[in-house]
Amino acid sequence: MNVFAPFQISVCGIHELTGHCETGVSHVLSILDPGWPTPEVFGAFSEHARLELRFHDVIDANDADMIAPQREHVADILGFGRRGLEDAGADTHFLVHCHAGISRSTASMALILAQALPHTSADHIFEEVLRIRPQAWPNLRILEFGDAELDRQGEVVNAAIRIYRAQLDRRQDLAAQMRSGGRAREIEAAMR
Repeated sequence: MNVFAPFQISVCGIHELTGHCETGVSHVLSILDPGWPTPEVFGAFSEHARLELRFHDVIDANDADMIAPQREHVADILGFGRRGLEDAGADTHFLVHCHAGISRSTASMALILAQALPHTSADHIFEEVLRIRPQAWPNLRILEFGDAELDRQGEVVNAAIRIYRAQLDRRQDLAAQMRSGGRAREIEAAMR
């Protein structure tokens, strides 16, 4: 049993899913780009509950070619987490994946944990997310919707901004990468 949460947690990218076939995953949140095929590897997993959502890893809804995360997506993520928590036992293991396992998945896992552990600080939650996924750069748009839904009054968003700042301190090249990928709002928040 995970000492942090009432269930085991894992975060990964699509290319890492095969490494989780034998880990006893009971719940999979699968976040895929629209048009991306459902990974065939799920056929090798033992029986599990799975929610598949499709949206792009963007933080603003101003590009007509991209489907941004919506409030409904975040409500679905939290509903899936809530149902999993109701069934939680010694064998409960949540796996959240997106394309790279860096942004959509880490934001979603943080929200699932924030919901399951309402009295745990967002900073402590993100410490755990970073422990299992050191390269985390959680999607700000997902966190903004989730923070509001969980009535965390900006705590989750502010903790994520501290992660952006720490990641930028470690990797100076990230700022240019994130800006070119349409994530300037996250960089600007980290620089404030």
